[in-house]
Formats: sequence, C-alpha cells, structure tokens
Amino acid sequence: MPAPDQPVDAALAAVLRRLREARGLSQEATAQAAGVSLNTYSRIELAQASPTWPTVRAIAKALDVSMAELGAAVDADSARSR
Repeated sequence: MPAPDQPVDAALAAVLRRLREARGLSQEATAQAAGVSLNTYSRIELAQASPTWPTVRAIAKALDVSMAELGAAVDADSARSR
C-alpha cells in the first residue's frame, strides 16, 4: 500500500508511465489498446483522474502486465518514495 502521504493515483501514474515508456508505446497507442480515450489515459498517467478497476485491468492488459505485477510495482514505487 502506498505511503499515507502519497496518493495511490500518483504511484499508479508513475508506474504506468514507466511501463509504457519501457515498452516503447505512446500514450495514444496505450489508450487505444486499453479502449479508453487519449484524454482519459493522459489524465490517469498525470494522476489527474482515478481509474476504475475495469480501466486499470484494461490498461494492464494493454501493457502486457498482470494485475499482481502492476500492484507490486506500485508498492515498490511507493516504498522508494518514502
């Protein structure tokens, strides 16, 4: 779980961006693969919007990462930020 002073959205946003960039994907390509608008995906990655669980699952699938791996990455990112 993220540290109390770091919202889940910020940790998730950082991880999504890192995973997307590591795969050489654009925000547009990731949004399209996840079935969300570019605006929605961009706002999630900027921690300006809170995604629903179905959206998180769709983005994880688009990034070819399991929900367990995504959760572990968010936890690790949060731990580094403390």
